[in-house]
Amino acid sequence: MGVLKDHPELVLFVSLALGYLVGKLRVGPLTLGGICGTLIVSLLLGAWTKAQVSDDVKTVFFALFIFALGYMAGPQFFRNLNKKSLRFFVLCAIELVCVIGIALGLASWFDLDVGTASGILAGAATESAVVGTATESIGKLSNLTAAQITEYQGNVATAYTVCYLFGLITIVLYTSQIMPMMMRINLRDAARELWERTRSRGSLEADERPALPGMVGRTYLVTSADGRTVDDLQSSLGERVTVEAVKRGSKVVDVAPGLELTLSDLVLLVGRRANVIEAGRLIGPETPGVPGLDSPLASREVSVTDKALDGKTVDEAQQAFPEFYRDGVYVTDITRGDQDMPANGDTVLHRGDVLTLVGARSGLNKLVARIGSVVKNDATDFIYLGLGIAAGSLLGQVVVKFGDIPMSLGTGGGCLISGLLFGWFRSRSQTFGAFPPQAASTIKDMGLAVFIACTGLVSGPQAWPLIKEYGALLPFAGIAMVLIPATVSLFVGRKLLKIEKPLLIGAIAGQQCSTPAITAVTQVAQSSVPMLGYTITYALSNFLLPLTGPVLVGILGN
Repeated sequence: MGVLKDHPELVLFVSLALGYLVGKLRVGPLTLGGICGTLIVSLLLGAWTKAQVSDDVKTVFFALFIFALGYMAGPQFFRNLNKKSLRFFVLCAIELVCVIGIALGLASWFDLDVGTASGILAGAATESAVVGTATESIGKLSNLTAAQITEYQGNVATAYTVCYLFGLITIVLYTSQIMPMMMRINLRDAARELWERTRSRGSLEADERPALPGMVGRTYLVTSADGRTVDDLQSSLGERVTVEAVKRGSKVVDVAPGLELTLSDLVLLVGRRANVIEAGRLIGPETPGVPGLDSPLASREVSVTDKALDGKTVDEAQQAFPEFYRDGVYVTDITRGDQDMPANGDTVLHRGDVLTLVGARSGLNKLVARIGSVVKNDATDFIYLGLGIAAGSLLGQVVVKFGDIPMSLGTGGGCLISGLLFGWFRSRSQTFGAFPPQAASTIKDMGLAVFIACTGLVSGPQAWPLIKEYGALLPFAGIAMVLIPATVSLFVGRKLLKIEKPLLIGAIAGQQCSTPAITAVTQVAQSSVPMLGYTITYALSNFLLPLTGPVLVGILGN
């Protein structure tokens, strides 16, 4: 034990390893997940080893986590911030009314002091910012002595520690395991179905490729097009097929508009599959691949930055830019955020969409220069990342006074807003500020896991004494303050607001500001679909929940 106590970095990473191992254990349909497992293991190790981890470690990793979360969610958050998403705000109002009402009820029924009641609210709502706002508000109460202020401020932290554990475990299990059973859905299947419905086509797994690719190249033996020029044939083929190469005997001849085709020429056509097959009837029978005739095509991932393309369909974009048809450039894939969109002619394009263009290199380069920029996402742009986190930390330090009550976002709220803005701004062009999805996901998961482990190690020594002192009150409060608003929101969200089930589960995790819960939900769903509901309620609750501390103190302290 001495080694662990003297080396907190060792106990920290042991907590991560054992926590994720515990999180894999399954009891019936329930699994704790890595985050919840890490909290439990770190609490036990903290109580046993008394290891001290610097608060700076927790702050740094929390900033990394919350910025990465905002960065990944930013484009979707702003894209979904519309009239339809206003229904999610009702869930945040339910959360605020419920937590304040429960805290006031407990304080009245059990004669709790203002510090303990505030700590219960902060911990059960899993919102650490309330600890700071409530503590500062208690210090401004004029009807308390200095000794009472010190005692009550201490009670905020101690009550928070215990209630946070029970509130966190409850919200994680309730959203990721119990809610899907209550709604009689398989969360993975429901999220996949919603994703497919919004994408208008089936999705592919990471190791899958389409058996019938949209763009193909085929060779044909000239039997019906004898005497026709390439220009004449191209006009008959239409705009969706191009003549890429012609082989005459053993030689590949230059494809010029005036080139006259003769019997037994071999012609390479490139275009959309259906059009190429149809075009074969004008030329002759299809042949196997011909050595020397294959014409290499370049591929580019291009971010749409031209305002003229925003809101246009793929067909309209191809008509607006003749280079598509003239130079034989084709749209084979469209990506919006982390979602693959159908590369059909009726798909509407938006700025920031990433188009995969395939065609001859010369024509492709000309077109890219006109419609957008080549996407750069091969390595993390640490300049952009560092500036984003620094801006978020500075934003969190800004203090705004509501009357005599000072309010601030804190590091978490500041870095969340910064991440949302930086991620959204990056999505507008994707030529700077690269943060590859795998890198962002790793930093997000690692940041949260270390933050939870640090919290558990610090809280471990206090947890059991507090449970003995307050008996079942704190665990009961932690559980009730999660179950009541979450259940009300579940009913209102389904029956009145008609929110899709995967989005509703994510939104309820967001109204609770529970990042471990949404992590568990997305792991169960094996999809980021629940994040669409989560980001909206999370951002709003992060503004509003910290205000509940001063409100509760103001009511109970007078």
